[in-house]
Amino acid sequence: MKTPKMILFDCGNTLLCEPGLDFLRGYEALMRYAVKNPQNLTPEQIKEFSTGLFQQKQTVRDLGFEIHGWQFNRFVYEYLGIEFSVSIPEAEKILWDNVSTGALMPNVENMLDYINAKGIRSGVISNIGWSGAALTERINQLLPRNRFEFIIASSDYMFRKPRPLLFELALKKAGLDAEDVWYCGDSVVNDVEGSAAVGIFPVWYEDKTKDNPWREQEKGIVPTCEHLHIHDWDELIRVLGGLSDNVKTDCP
Repeated sequence: MKTPKMILFDCGNTLLCEPGLDFLRGYEALMRYAVKNPQNLTPEQIKEFSTGLFQQKQTVRDLGFEIHGWQFNRFVYEYLGIEFSVSIPEAEKILWDNVSTGALMPNVENMLDYINAKGIRSGVISNIGWSGAALTERINQLLPRNRFEFIIASSDYMFRKPRPLLFELALKKAGLDAEDVWYCGDSVVNDVEGSAAVGIFPVWYEDKTKDNPWREQEKGIVPTCEHLHIHDWDELIRVLGGLSDNVKTDCP
């Protein structure tokens, strides 16, 4: 196993997590900026409507396509007749910051410092409805020492993992062959199998210290491709630090 020239990362439950996720709290905060609410809708009613609409949106996402959060929220607010004193991008930030401020996965800063010191390039590919601008701001705020060359949010590019297109786009942006790149993520289907399908070496990051919806959704699913299976970012540091020759990858 050779040292990669670049490591790409998923974001949610890989680099960052969202403890205390609460959309009602987000809508309560956002509604303080409402200048028009003709139906006198409560944050609870707005959340209920938005949740129902999101379930319809999910069928499109399951097909491997993404709908940008700005489009989704614009429809919700205009359909309900709600207007705000802030723009859609500003409303997105207010909403997300109050849904969850975000937090770091364990030892992620140490890992990024290590690969930066080793001269290993890095980037991000994330399945996410929030805008790429909002995601980039959050990552830079919580991980200020990152050296990500690009942050690809599915919301900005229409397609979602595990479709190969975002992985292929990242390779083009990096100017690298797939064999020179690793991809780290927590989802067996989206991250491990998705990256392996284009020839990128996958690292299955299975942290068990934080709540992760993928554990239930993918319960019993294991990768059918060769991969590295880790549970903590310190394990990746040890692999990259010279123990890689003795590390056996998992394979079917």
